Amino acid sequence: MEIKANAGDYVSVKLAKKEIKGIILESYDKDVILVKLESGYNIGIPKENVFEINVIRKYKEEKKEYKIPSSKGKPKIGLIVTGGTIASKLDSRTGGVKALTDVGEFAQFYPGLFEKYDIKISSPFMELSENMDSGHWKLIAKEAKKMCDDKEIKGVIITHGSDTLHYTSSVLSFMLKNLNKPVVLTFSQRSIDRASSDAELNLECAAKFALSNCAEVVIVGHASESDDCCYALRGTKVRKMHTSRRDTFKAINCKPIAKIGGKVEFLEEYNVGNQNIEKLELDDSFSNKVALVKFYPGQDPGILDYYKEKGHKGIVIEMTGLGHVNSGWIGKIKNCVKSGMIICGTAGTIYGALNPKVYSTGRELEKAGVLYLKDMLSETAFVKLGWVLGHRNWKGKEKEKLLENFAGEFNEFLAG
Repeated sequence: MEIKANAGDYVSVKLAKKEIKGIILESYDKDVILVKLESGYNIGIPKENVFEINVIRKYKEEKKEYKIPSSKGKPKIGLIVTGGTIASKLDSRTGGVKALTDVGEFAQFYPGLFEKYDIKISSPFMELSENMDSGHWKLIAKEAKKMCDDKEIKGVIITHGSDTLHYTSSVLSFMLKNLNKPVVLTFSQRSIDRASSDAELNLECAAKFALSNCAEVVIVGHASESDDCCYALRGTKVRKMHTSRRDTFKAINCKPIAKIGGKVEFLEEYNVGNQNIEKLELDDSFSNKVALVKFYPGQDPGILDYYKEKGHKGIVIEMTGLGHVNSGWIGKIKNCVKSGMIICGTAGTIYGALNPKVYSTGRELEKAGVLYLKDMLSETAFVKLGWVLGHRNWKGKEKEKLLENFAGEFNEFLAG
Protein backbone atom coordinates (compact mmCIF):
# COMPACT_ATOMS: atom_id res chain seq x y z
CA MET A 1 0.00 0.00 0.00
CA GLU A 2 1.08 3.61 -0.56
CA ILE A 3 1.99 5.46 2.63
CA LYS A 4 1.02 9.14 2.44
CA ALA A 5 2.22 10.02 5.93
CA ASN A 6 5.67 11.50 6.48
CA ALA A 7 8.13 11.22 9.35
CA GLY A 8 6.94 13.36 12.24
CA ASP A 9 3.24 13.12 11.39
CA TYR A 10 0.85 12.08 14.17
CA VAL A 11 -1.28 9.25 12.73
CA SER A 12 -3.71 6.45 13.39
CA VAL A 13 -2.70 3.06 12.02
CA LYS A 14 -5.44 0.51 11.33
CA LEU A 15 -4.43 -3.13 11.73
CA ALA A 16 -6.54 -6.28 11.44
CA LYS A 17 -7.77 -6.29 15.05
CA LYS A 18 -6.86 -2.91 16.45
CA GLU A 19 -5.98 0.70 15.77
CA ILE A 20 -2.94 2.45 17.20
CA LYS A 21 -1.94 6.10 17.35
CA GLY A 22 1.50 7.60 17.36
CA ILE A 23 4.18 9.49 15.45
CA ILE A 24 5.67 8.11 12.24
CA LEU A 25 9.45 7.80 12.52
CA GLU A 26 12.09 7.53 9.81
CA SER A 27 12.61 3.87 8.95
CA TYR A 28 15.72 2.31 7.47
CA ASP A 29 13.70 -0.65 6.23
CA LYS A 30 11.29 0.20 3.39
CA ASP A 31 9.05 -2.74 4.36
CA VAL A 32 8.62 -1.66 8.01
CA ILE A 33 6.72 1.32 9.41
CA LEU A 34 8.16 2.73 12.64
CA VAL A 35 5.75 4.35 15.09
CA LYS A 36 6.41 6.08 18.40
CA LEU A 37 3.43 5.22 20.60
CA GLU A 38 1.88 7.64 23.08
CA SER A 39 3.49 5.53 25.84
CA GLY A 40 6.89 6.60 24.50
CA TYR A 41 7.82 3.16 23.16
CA ASN A 42 8.70 2.58 19.49
CA ILE A 43 7.30 -0.32 17.46
CA GLY A 44 7.95 -1.62 13.96
CA ILE A 45 4.97 -2.78 11.88
CA PRO A 46 5.39 -4.72 8.62
CA LYS A 47 3.66 -2.79 5.82
CA GLU A 48 1.78 -5.90 4.80
CA ASN A 49 -0.07 -5.85 8.15
CA VAL A 50 -1.32 -2.26 7.74
CA PHE A 51 -4.80 -1.67 6.30
CA GLU A 52 -4.86 2.12 6.46
CA ILE A 53 -2.96 5.10 7.83
CA ASN A 54 -4.77 8.37 8.53
CA VAL A 55 -2.87 11.56 9.30
CA ILE A 56 -4.32 13.28 12.37
CA ARG A 57 -1.74 16.08 12.55
CA LYS A 58 0.97 16.94 10.04
CA TYR A 59 4.50 17.52 11.32
CA LYS A 60 5.48 21.16 11.35
CA GLU A 61 8.82 22.36 12.59
CA GLU A 62 8.31 25.51 14.59
CA LYS A 63 10.96 28.16 14.79
CA LYS A 64 10.90 29.86 18.14
CA GLU A 65 12.85 32.62 19.79
CA TYR A 66 13.97 31.73 23.27
CA LYS A 67 14.67 34.34 25.90
CA ILE A 68 16.93 33.68 28.84
CA PRO A 69 15.09 34.70 32.04
CA SER A 70 16.71 37.18 34.39
CA SER A 71 17.14 36.35 38.09
CA LYS A 72 19.12 39.35 39.32
CA GLY A 73 19.88 39.37 43.01
CA LYS A 74 20.22 35.58 43.19
CA PRO A 75 23.57 33.71 43.33
CA LYS A 76 25.33 34.08 39.99
CA ILE A 77 26.62 30.95 38.23
CA GLY A 78 28.37 30.65 34.89
CA LEU A 79 26.99 28.02 32.51
CA ILE A 80 28.94 26.75 29.49
CA VAL A 81 26.85 24.55 27.17
CA THR A 82 28.90 22.34 24.82
CA GLY A 83 26.46 19.66 23.65
CA GLY A 84 25.79 16.04 24.53
CA THR A 85 22.58 14.36 25.69
CA ILE A 86 22.00 16.96 28.42
CA ALA A 87 21.69 19.59 25.66
CA SER A 88 19.50 17.44 23.40
CA LYS A 89 15.81 16.80 22.84
CA LEU A 90 13.62 14.24 21.13
CA ASP A 91 13.51 14.42 17.34
CA SER A 92 9.94 13.52 16.50
CA ARG A 93 10.89 12.45 12.97
CA THR A 94 13.63 9.95 13.87
CA GLY A 95 12.73 8.90 17.41
CA GLY A 96 16.28 9.75 18.46
CA VAL A 97 17.66 12.85 20.12
CA LYS A 98 19.18 15.93 18.51
CA ALA A 99 21.03 18.96 19.80
CA LEU A 100 19.17 22.00 21.10
CA THR A 101 19.29 24.74 18.51
CA ASP A 102 19.76 27.73 20.79
CA VAL A 103 21.31 28.29 24.22
CA GLY A 104 18.06 30.00 25.20
CA GLU A 105 16.29 26.73 24.51
CA PHE A 106 18.35 25.27 27.36
CA ALA A 107 16.51 27.62 29.73
CA GLN A 108 13.16 26.35 28.45
CA PHE A 109 14.09 22.73 29.22
CA TYR A 110 15.60 23.47 32.64
CA PRO A 111 13.51 26.36 34.06
CA GLY A 112 14.23 25.40 37.69
CA LEU A 113 17.92 26.23 37.30
CA PHE A 114 17.14 29.68 35.93
CA GLU A 115 14.54 30.39 38.61
CA LYS A 116 16.93 29.67 41.50
CA TYR A 117 20.10 31.23 40.14
CA ASP A 118 21.26 34.17 38.06
CA ILE A 119 22.72 32.25 35.13
CA LYS A 120 25.28 33.69 32.73
CA ILE A 121 25.13 31.31 29.78
CA SER A 122 27.45 30.82 26.81
CA SER A 123 28.12 28.15 24.21
CA PRO A 124 31.50 28.15 22.43
CA PHE A 125 30.25 25.22 20.30
CA MET A 126 27.68 22.41 20.26
CA GLU A 127 29.35 19.06 19.69
CA LEU A 128 29.01 15.38 20.50
CA SER A 129 31.77 14.49 22.95
CA GLU A 130 33.26 11.76 20.71
CA ASN A 131 34.01 14.49 18.14
CA MET A 132 35.97 16.65 20.57
CA ASP A 133 39.71 17.17 20.47
CA SER A 134 42.30 19.47 22.03
CA GLY A 135 40.93 22.44 20.09
CA HIS A 136 37.57 22.03 21.83
CA TRP A 137 39.31 21.60 25.20
CA LYS A 138 41.12 24.91 24.72
CA LEU A 139 37.89 26.72 23.85
CA ILE A 140 36.21 25.37 27.00
CA ALA A 141 39.23 26.30 29.13
CA LYS A 142 39.26 29.86 27.78
CA GLU A 143 35.53 30.29 28.41
CA ALA A 144 35.88 28.86 31.93
CA LYS A 145 38.79 31.23 32.64
CA LYS A 146 36.71 34.21 31.48
CA MET A 147 33.83 33.23 33.79
CA CYS A 148 36.11 32.49 36.75
CA ASP A 149 37.63 35.96 36.37
CA ASP A 150 34.16 37.50 36.77
CA LYS A 151 34.03 38.35 40.49
CA GLU A 152 30.23 38.14 40.56
CA ILE A 153 30.21 34.52 39.36
CA LYS A 154 30.47 32.08 42.28
CA GLY A 155 31.21 28.99 40.23
CA VAL A 156 31.04 27.54 36.72
CA ILE A 157 29.00 24.62 35.32
CA ILE A 158 29.99 22.96 32.03
CA THR A 159 27.44 20.68 30.36
CA HIS A 160 29.06 18.04 28.16
CA GLY A 161 28.47 14.63 26.58
CA SER A 162 29.31 11.77 28.94
CA ASP A 163 31.38 9.56 26.63
CA THR A 164 34.61 11.58 26.82
CA LEU A 165 33.74 13.76 29.81
CA HIS A 166 36.57 12.33 31.93
CA TYR A 167 39.14 13.35 29.29
CA THR A 168 37.84 16.92 29.43
CA SER A 169 37.70 17.05 33.23
CA SER A 170 41.30 15.81 33.37
CA VAL A 171 42.70 18.25 30.85
CA LEU A 172 40.86 21.22 32.41
CA SER A 173 42.38 20.24 35.76
CA PHE A 174 45.80 20.92 34.22
CA MET A 175 44.89 23.89 32.02
CA LEU A 176 43.20 25.94 34.78
CA LYS A 177 46.11 26.73 37.09
CA ASN A 178 45.46 28.27 40.52
CA LEU A 179 41.74 27.71 40.15
CA ASN A 180 39.83 30.17 42.32
CA LYS A 181 36.31 28.69 42.33
CA PRO A 182 34.49 25.44 41.46
CA VAL A 183 34.40 24.29 37.84
CA VAL A 184 31.73 21.59 37.63
CA LEU A 185 31.24 19.34 34.61
CA THR A 186 27.91 17.56 34.37
CA PHE A 187 26.01 15.43 31.88
CA SER A 188 23.02 13.20 31.38
CA GLN A 189 22.72 9.63 30.16
CA ARG A 190 19.09 10.16 29.16
CA SER A 191 17.58 13.24 27.53
CA ILE A 192 15.19 15.53 29.39
CA ASP A 193 12.26 14.24 27.27
CA ARG A 194 12.44 10.89 29.06
CA ALA A 195 10.76 10.27 32.41
CA SER A 196 13.93 8.55 33.64
CA SER A 197 16.19 11.47 32.69
CA ASP A 198 19.05 12.19 35.07
CA ALA A 199 19.58 15.70 33.68
CA GLU A 200 17.64 17.82 36.19
CA LEU A 201 19.13 16.26 39.34
CA ASN A 202 22.63 16.43 37.88
CA LEU A 203 22.17 20.13 37.07
CA GLU A 204 20.59 20.87 40.45
CA CYS A 205 23.49 19.22 42.29
CA ALA A 206 26.06 20.82 39.98
CA ALA A 207 24.63 24.25 40.84
CA LYS A 208 24.81 23.56 44.59
CA PHE A 209 28.41 22.45 44.26
CA ALA A 210 29.24 25.48 42.11
CA LEU A 211 28.41 27.62 45.16
CA SER A 212 30.70 25.65 47.49
CA ASN A 213 34.17 26.71 48.64
CA CYS A 214 35.85 24.02 46.53
CA ALA A 215 38.45 25.32 44.08
CA GLU A 216 38.76 22.31 41.81
CA VAL A 217 37.55 20.77 38.55
CA VAL A 218 34.98 18.05 39.31
CA ILE A 219 32.38 15.88 37.62
CA VAL A 220 28.96 15.87 39.31
CA GLY A 221 26.43 13.11 38.58
CA HIS A 222 24.07 10.56 40.11
CA ALA A 223 25.51 8.70 43.11
CA SER A 224 23.21 5.73 42.41
CA GLU A 225 20.37 4.76 40.08
CA SER A 226 17.97 6.55 42.46
CA ASP A 227 17.13 10.25 42.23
CA ASP A 228 18.23 11.09 45.76
CA CYS A 229 21.73 12.57 45.53
CA CYS A 230 24.87 13.07 43.45
CA TYR A 231 28.60 12.74 43.99
CA ALA A 232 31.28 15.29 43.16
CA LEU A 233 34.27 13.41 41.75
CA ARG A 234 37.82 14.73 41.28
CA GLY A 235 38.37 15.57 37.61
CA THR A 236 41.59 13.55 37.29
CA LYS A 237 40.43 10.47 39.25
CA VAL A 238 37.13 9.58 37.59
CA ARG A 239 36.03 7.26 34.81
CA LYS A 240 32.87 6.38 32.91
CA MET A 241 32.13 2.80 34.01
CA HIS A 242 28.81 1.92 32.35
CA THR A 243 27.30 2.57 28.93
CA SER A 244 23.83 3.58 30.13
CA ARG A 245 23.48 3.64 33.95
CA ARG A 246 22.78 7.06 35.41
CA ASP A 247 25.52 6.56 38.03
CA THR A 248 28.06 5.77 35.33
CA PHE A 249 30.93 7.88 36.72
CA LYS A 250 32.96 6.49 39.62
CA ALA A 251 35.89 7.76 41.67
CA ILE A 252 38.93 5.55 40.97
CA ASN A 253 41.53 4.85 43.68
CA CYS A 254 40.05 7.61 45.85
CA LYS A 255 36.81 8.70 47.50
CA PRO A 256 34.25 11.09 46.04
CA ILE A 257 34.96 14.63 47.18
CA ALA A 258 31.40 15.30 48.28
CA LYS A 259 27.85 13.99 48.45
CA ILE A 260 25.24 16.46 47.24
CA GLY A 261 21.61 16.17 48.31
CA GLY A 262 19.86 18.83 50.30
CA LYS A 263 23.30 20.34 50.87
CA VAL A 264 26.94 19.75 49.95
CA GLU A 265 28.51 17.28 52.37
CA PHE A 266 32.27 16.83 51.98
CA LEU A 267 33.22 13.17 52.48
CA GLU A 268 36.85 13.66 53.35
CA GLU A 269 38.99 16.39 54.81
CA TYR A 270 39.18 18.75 51.89
CA ASN A 271 41.82 21.36 51.30
CA VAL A 272 40.26 24.39 49.63
CA GLY A 273 43.66 25.08 48.10
CA ASN A 274 44.22 28.19 45.98
CA GLN A 275 40.74 29.67 46.17
CA ASN A 276 41.07 33.46 46.02
CA ILE A 277 44.80 33.27 46.86
CA GLU A 278 46.49 33.48 43.48
CA LYS A 279 45.22 34.73 40.15
CA LEU A 280 43.83 32.02 37.86
CA GLU A 281 46.17 31.29 34.97
CA LEU A 282 45.14 29.70 31.68
CA ASP A 283 47.82 27.15 30.80
CA ASP A 284 46.43 25.52 27.67
CA SER A 285 49.62 24.35 25.95
CA PHE A 286 49.03 20.97 24.33
CA SER A 287 50.80 18.68 21.87
CA ASN A 288 48.61 16.43 19.73
CA LYS A 289 51.58 14.19 18.94
CA VAL A 290 50.67 11.73 21.68
CA ALA A 291 48.90 8.37 21.64
CA LEU A 292 47.22 5.91 24.00
CA VAL A 293 47.92 2.23 23.20
CA LYS A 294 46.26 -0.70 24.95
CA PHE A 295 48.50 -3.77 25.11
CA TYR A 296 46.91 -7.14 24.39
CA PRO A 297 48.37 -10.68 24.11
CA GLY A 298 50.17 -11.23 20.83
CA GLN A 299 50.15 -7.55 19.86
CA ASP A 300 52.73 -6.52 17.26
CA PRO A 301 55.20 -4.03 18.81
CA GLY A 302 55.42 -2.45 15.34
CA ILE A 303 52.62 -0.13 16.50
CA LEU A 304 55.39 1.82 18.26
CA ASP A 305 57.24 2.24 14.94
CA TYR A 306 54.03 3.55 13.38
CA TYR A 307 53.72 6.37 15.91
CA LYS A 308 57.44 7.06 15.76
CA GLU A 309 57.27 7.47 11.96
CA LYS A 310 54.25 9.75 12.37
CA GLY A 311 56.37 12.06 14.51
CA HIS A 312 54.68 11.37 17.84
CA LYS A 313 56.54 12.66 20.86
CA GLY A 314 55.00 10.39 23.48
CA ILE A 315 52.97 7.23 24.01
CA VAL A 316 51.01 5.95 26.99
CA ILE A 317 50.89 2.14 27.06
CA GLU A 318 48.05 0.65 29.09
CA MET A 319 49.83 -2.40 30.52
CA THR A 320 48.83 -5.68 32.12
CA GLY A 321 49.14 -6.46 35.84
CA LEU A 322 51.66 -4.39 37.77
CA GLY A 323 53.05 -2.94 34.54
CA HIS A 324 53.99 -5.48 31.89
CA VAL A 325 54.01 -6.00 28.13
CA ASN A 326 55.43 -8.84 26.07
CA SER A 327 59.21 -8.97 26.53
CA GLY A 328 59.49 -8.78 22.73
CA TRP A 329 58.52 -5.11 23.04
CA ILE A 330 61.62 -4.16 25.00
CA GLY A 331 63.87 -3.61 21.97
CA LYS A 332 61.30 -1.39 20.24
CA ILE A 333 60.77 0.60 23.43
CA LYS A 334 64.52 1.17 23.79
CA ASN A 335 64.73 2.48 20.22
CA CYS A 336 61.78 4.83 20.76
CA VAL A 337 63.22 6.22 23.99
CA LYS A 338 66.63 6.62 22.35
CA SER A 339 64.97 8.66 19.58
CA GLY A 340 63.55 11.06 22.18
CA MET A 341 60.04 9.68 22.64
CA ILE A 342 58.49 9.55 26.11
CA ILE A 343 57.03 6.08 26.80
CA CYS A 344 54.71 5.95 29.82
CA GLY A 345 52.99 3.02 31.50
CA THR A 346 49.53 2.89 33.11
CA ALA A 347 47.47 0.04 34.55
CA GLY A 348 44.96 -1.83 32.42
CA THR A 349 43.25 -2.94 35.62
CA ILE A 350 41.90 0.58 36.40
CA TYR A 351 42.19 0.04 40.19
CA GLY A 352 45.57 -0.19 41.94
CA ALA A 353 49.02 1.19 41.19
CA LEU A 354 51.86 -0.03 38.99
CA ASN A 355 54.99 -1.50 40.51
CA PRO A 356 57.75 -2.51 38.08
CA LYS A 357 59.99 -3.86 40.85
CA VAL A 358 58.06 -7.09 41.54
CA TYR A 359 58.73 -9.06 38.33
CA SER A 360 61.81 -9.17 36.10
CA THR A 361 59.79 -8.00 33.05
CA GLY A 362 58.83 -4.81 34.86
CA ARG A 363 62.44 -4.20 35.88
CA GLU A 364 63.61 -4.65 32.29
CA LEU A 365 60.94 -2.32 30.95
CA GLU A 366 61.83 0.34 33.49
CA LYS A 367 65.50 -0.06 32.54
CA ALA A 368 64.49 0.32 28.88
CA GLY A 369 63.09 3.75 29.73
CA VAL A 370 59.39 3.24 30.48
CA LEU A 371 58.09 5.90 32.87
CA TYR A 372 55.65 4.22 35.27
CA LEU A 373 52.78 6.56 36.20
CA LYS A 374 51.80 4.87 39.46
CA ASP A 375 47.99 4.84 39.80
CA MET A 376 47.23 7.51 37.21
CA LEU A 377 44.28 6.64 34.97
CA SER A 378 45.11 5.99 31.31
CA GLU A 379 42.84 8.78 30.06
CA THR A 380 44.34 11.24 32.53
CA ALA A 381 47.86 10.11 31.58
CA PHE A 382 47.09 10.65 27.89
CA VAL A 383 45.94 14.27 28.32
CA LYS A 384 48.68 15.03 30.86
CA LEU A 385 51.33 13.75 28.44
CA GLY A 386 49.95 16.01 25.70
CA TRP A 387 49.82 18.95 28.13
CA VAL A 388 53.37 18.42 29.41
CA LEU A 389 54.83 17.98 25.92
CA GLY A 390 53.04 21.14 24.82
CA HIS A 391 55.36 23.17 27.06
CA ARG A 392 58.51 23.82 25.03
CA ASN A 393 60.15 25.44 28.05
CA TRP A 394 59.94 22.09 29.87
CA LYS A 395 62.20 20.32 27.38
CA GLY A 396 64.45 17.97 29.30
CA LYS A 397 62.11 18.08 32.31
CA GLU A 398 59.20 16.10 30.80
CA LYS A 399 59.60 13.04 33.04
CA GLU A 400 59.93 15.20 36.11
CA LYS A 401 56.73 17.08 35.22
CA LEU A 402 54.84 13.86 34.44
CA LEU A 403 55.62 12.61 37.95
CA GLU A 404 54.62 15.90 39.58
CA ASN A 405 51.18 15.79 41.19
CA PHE A 406 49.52 18.87 39.66
CA ALA A 407 45.82 18.15 40.20
CA GLY A 408 45.45 15.09 42.42
CA GLU A 409 46.10 12.75 39.48
CA PHE A 410 48.19 10.52 41.76
CA ASN A 411 46.83 8.95 44.92
CA GLU A 412 49.85 9.48 47.14
CA PHE A 413 48.90 6.57 49.43
CA LEU A 414 48.70 4.06 46.57
CA ALA A 415 51.52 5.60 44.56
CA GLY A 416 53.85 5.42 47.51
